[in-house]
Amino acid sequence: MAEQQSYYVPASSPWPIVGAVGLGLIAWGAGHTVIDMSKEQDGYGSTVLIAGLIVIAVMLFGWFRDQINESMKGLYSDQLGVSYKQGMSWFIFSEVMFFAAFFGALFYARVIAVQWLGGDSNNAMTNEVLWPEFVAHWPLVNTPGGTETQAMGWYGLPAINTIILLVSSVTCHFAHTGLEQGKRKQLTAMLGVTIILGLIFLYLQGAEYVHAYEELGLTLDSGIYGNTFYMLTGFHGLHVTLGTVMLIIMFLRVLKGHFTPDNHFAFQATSWYWHFVDVVWLCLFVVVYVL
Repeated sequence: MAEQQSYYVPASSPWPIVGAVGLGLIAWGAGHTVIDMSKEQDGYGSTVLIAGLIVIAVMLFGWFRDQINESMKGLYSDQLGVSYKQGMSWFIFSEVMFFAAFFGALFYARVIAVQWLGGDSNNAMTNEVLWPEFVAHWPLVNTPGGTETQAMGWYGLPAINTIILLVSSVTCHFAHTGLEQGKRKQLTAMLGVTIILGLIFLYLQGAEYVHAYEELGLTLDSGIYGNTFYMLTGFHGLHVTLGTVMLIIMFLRVLKGHFTPDNHFAFQATSWYWHFVDVVWLCLFVVVYVL
């Protein structure tokens, strides 16, 4: 008979409510920031967005602090560890479905909606009635409404960022391997390199957006192509940002001597998330940039 372990139930926490408020502020602020930018006017959107980000930062700091304290006190059992693994697995699955919905929207636009407007063999009347001169072609750089833009190629910054994320996945794996084998120097070095690569990716994605806006004329007003481009790459950038923050927290914990080869689920969960982000980018690179 296996020895029965106690199942630790933490006390009520205010952090879920704080996180919900922060996410609400971010959603409202981001939406109104886009509206303010499109109208070229000053508003409260950016201020509310920054406030939401600050609230989320405070929530993450407080919640992670409580979790770390509970773990370091030895309150967690093997049974609770199984619950954590199940919870992280379901969270990543929900993220898979999140991006699947966006890929589905892109598929619908490319394969169905644009073809209807172009008057494919089954919908010739649609083309004749709405836009008889419109020719269906993806990427849709010339919209039926007359908006013109340029497509973002796969070469240059997108290709460089792809290489960076692939390398970061490898360094993250070696950091995890170093932790499992008790090689703290390898763990620290490889984790540090992974963080640096994540920050470089975010910087280059920002540079790509500046290039798209200023030189290609690719904006959120550029029809369905511009909308899906920024929706998919932008949300992925947010996930990379979150993953980088998680890696930085793991790095600080490693410097403080936390984690052992047998007890390091927080690091393992972060590693899972980072590999997930890398796989999503590969899919984005192929579907959004190459095809």
